[in-house]
Amino acid sequence: MSALRMAVIGVGALGRHHARIVSQIPGVELIAVADPSEAQGRQVAESAGTKWVADHRTLIDDVDAVTIAVPTGFHHRVATDFLENGIHSLVEKPLAADLTEAVQLVQIAERIGAILQVGHVERFNPAFQAAAKLCDQPRYIRAERLSPFSFRSTDIGVVHDMMIHDIDLVLSLVRSQVSRIEAFGVTLMGPHEDVVQARLTFENGCVADLSASRVHPTTRRAAPI
Repeated sequence: MSALRMAVIGVGALGRHHARIVSQIPGVELIAVADPSEAQGRQVAESAGTKWVADHRTLIDDVDAVTIAVPTGFHHRVATDFLENGIHSLVEKPLAADLTEAVQLVQIAERIGAILQVGHVERFNPAFQAAAKLCDQPRYIRAERLSPFSFRSTDIGVVHDMMIHDIDLVLSLVRSQVSRIEAFGVTLMGPHEDVVQARLTFENGCVADLSASRVHPTTRRAAPI
């Protein structure tokens, strides 16, 4: 059986970790990493034992699947290039910059028959999976995701950058429609929100309080259980 040929597109703060992990998966060959920064790309490529290319489009004929970890504003364009050519794509969260672009990617994947996966890796955290089995009908959930400012993902706010993980986990736990959303946020470091407090109320009565900050003095996580 031939190896699955993969590439990692975008090797910044998250992409470099994707490259390292992909290079270590049995049965997978990391064909290349793609990044417009030659210095960053070559460094990651060397550490992962592969080559660097500047333009992701040069890899379309050489790969079976890709991981896309470019800035959010480029997700739609880059993922479209691969999906339209039948290449399975794992796209870092958030899937796209807005709902319209996200729906378009899903439609392309369905039309072409390619796999499109969003990088909601917290769903596969063994601790969460074990806890979820013991919490089949939650009534109240509180989750915190706090970190100091990292100077990355500045093209999106803290909801898409951090809180999105807990939103995804809460929705997978509650399995009910949201009936009410209350939220407020504060912008400190740029044009997007950096601190957010949100309350989700579900039709089945469950309430979830979510806190996210990327300007907190320390890193703190409280799982959504």
